[in-house]
Amino acid sequence: MAHSQPESNAAAVAGDERPLLLRGAHVVTMTPGRPDWETLDVLVEGQRITEIGPSLPAENTRVLDMSGRIIIPGLVNAHLHTWQTALRFLGADWTLPEYLANAHGGVGHHYRPDDLFRGTLAGALNQMDHGVTTIGDWSHNCLTPEHADAAIEGLTGTGIRAVFLHGTPYGLRDRPQDVREIDRLLSGPIANTDLVSLGLAIKGPQLSKPEVAVADFRTGAERNLIVSMHQSAGSPGPGWQAITEAGLWGPLVNIVHGTGLGTGHVEALLAQGVTFTSTPENELGQGHTTTLPDRLLALGAAPSLGTDTETATPADVLFVARMLLALQRGVGHDAAVASTGLGATTIPVTAKQALSWATVEGARALGLADRIGQIAAGMYADLVVIDARALNLWPMHDAAAAALYAHPGNIEAVMVGGVWRKRDGRLTHGGLDAVKDELHASGQRLAHQLKFPSMVGKVRQRVVRRVVNRQLRQQVR
Repeated sequence: MAHSQPESNAAAVAGDERPLLLRGAHVVTMTPGRPDWETLDVLVEGQRITEIGPSLPAENTRVLDMSGRIIIPGLVNAHLHTWQTALRFLGADWTLPEYLANAHGGVGHHYRPDDLFRGTLAGALNQMDHGVTTIGDWSHNCLTPEHADAAIEGLTGTGIRAVFLHGTPYGLRDRPQDVREIDRLLSGPIANTDLVSLGLAIKGPQLSKPEVAVADFRTGAERNLIVSMHQSAGSPGPGWQAITEAGLWGPLVNIVHGTGLGTGHVEALLAQGVTFTSTPENELGQGHTTTLPDRLLALGAAPSLGTDTETATPADVLFVARMLLALQRGVGHDAAVASTGLGATTIPVTAKQALSWATVEGARALGLADRIGQIAAGMYADLVVIDARALNLWPMHDAAAAALYAHPGNIEAVMVGGVWRKRDGRLTHGGLDAVKDELHASGQRLAHQLKFPSMVGKVRQRVVRRVVNRQLRQQVR
């Protein structure tokens, strides 16, 4: 009988394709009906988890000692714009209209395909360094098919799992997505990868004419694709009713921000299976507000989470989860004080709930809930290993809470589809220095275009700012 010896934390021996047994970890499965955390083994065969349980047989496996580690499902960043990675913190002090005028009206049209490649590649690598194994990459600057191909190449070059949400620049309200381009992507670049799937980043009824919104929704529905849209401030206009009359709301529809939606709107959309994504740090900073999570939680639902744009905020989804947890606890305590004069007698929202927003709910928002977001047999082996012995986490009394309060330096390893993408605290991707050098060159060129705009660029910025201000004030009709 063949026996297996514990594997060190160094990379596995090349060519050894035996199943991998992760032994003795504190596992937060996020599976309904199981404890918040358990000491378990996790067996990985190929791309998937095949078994979890205590003291699993080790014969004919590679054994990796996970004592003192926490394993959680791979995190899901359900909404970010990796194409803007080269503009990091250029807009740290921009309001929402300024961001749209500058990043879209000002510099967006200066992007070349290689800029999208570099930003997407670096942005996705950074996500895996932070424990994110799946992203909803809202790529709404696909100026040409070459731009879209470059962005997809950036994603596939990292090994991350992603829903590539194809979008075009903000422009005319009467311009729907090009169906021919969507079909080209489905039969070409997207067809050649198991990790990257396609979705639509549409303008939606707030930023396009009703008939255009309906056309975009239909394009997604006919192809079984996630359709994601922004709704920021302002209130729903006539386009929303057009979608309702067309019967196009459903589980494949994702609304980002949703800060102008009243409780009645949210309740009706939830009844249709629509998902919601909140980006709290960005929403607070740029002026969206964060009323949506309040309404979702009050209705017994929950948000998924995103980090949005790195022009303004860091792409750290665990920080965002902690931030929203504190905000929602504050809401609960405020309500209790108003009613009784004292804070809530039980905690309004738990740490594990917050972790679920960045795992289970993110998977659901991206249409992947049957494949990721939980640690269970049959799910993809998208896993995050956290060193619970780190000085900021030890002694570890609650694995779910410790995972939530971890920082990227605590993340020892990241696995996507059974492949280590971070190991021993370092990304396994080769050539990171070259990635950073190319990203820097791209960022310098784009920042120069924004600092010294042409006359056409100045006009475009003014037009975008004017249109955005008008649309954000749109009222229910």
